[in-house]
Amino acid sequence: MPTVFEEKKKDKILVNRGPLVERTIMTPLTSFAVSPEGIRFETQEQEEKVVLFLRQHLVVLLGPLLLVILLALAPVLIFPVLSQYLTLPIDVPISYVIVGTAFWYVVTFGFALMSFLRWFFNIYVVTDKRIVDIDFIHLLYKEFSEARLDKIQDISFKSSGIFSVFFDFGDAYVQTAGGDLPNIEFLAVPSPAKVVEAISDLLEKQKT
Repeated sequence: MPTVFEEKKKDKILVNRGPLVERTIMTPLTSFAVSPEGIRFETQEQEEKVVLFLRQHLVVLLGPLLLVILLALAPVLIFPVLSQYLTLPIDVPISYVIVGTAFWYVVTFGFALMSFLRWFFNIYVVTDKRIVDIDFIHLLYKEFSEARLDKIQDISFKSSGIFSVFFDFGDAYVQTAGGDLPNIEFLAVPSPAKVVEAISDLLEKQKT
């Protein structure tokens, strides 16, 4: 399992610093944290401080969760109904049914696990020096993108639809100067306006 960050201090009430004034309780399911202490990521420099720690909003797991529930109920509720209307040319031995059902639940569990791991390990980090995007592809592969604050040219966010407005999540976009640097997208993160506000504040401090 790749190590993306370390949370050394758990269940500690943190008082946010900077443009956002809130109280954050760090938990394993935290998707928005300001100035979290005790969290480190790979390649973090010695004096580099994490200003924002982000994951996608928890609501993005609702779709996979509903699908997992449907897949879990299919062998019990859906397949017996279909079998009453479908006539197979041969009789299927009960042992085949048992093995097939077991395989179905293994695949369902694998899908649920991978959906959670992708959400858990896909993180966005804003530090006082750069912006980092860590994308977890699968157990053996991840992508790492970063942009230094002095290379950021423009930042914006988009939140559209009743669903995203109600749950306060959206996409934040960071455009960098130069074609050799990647543009970073924070997709479906909580409070995208606050994310843009925090990055803008860091850029202003860097100019002074």
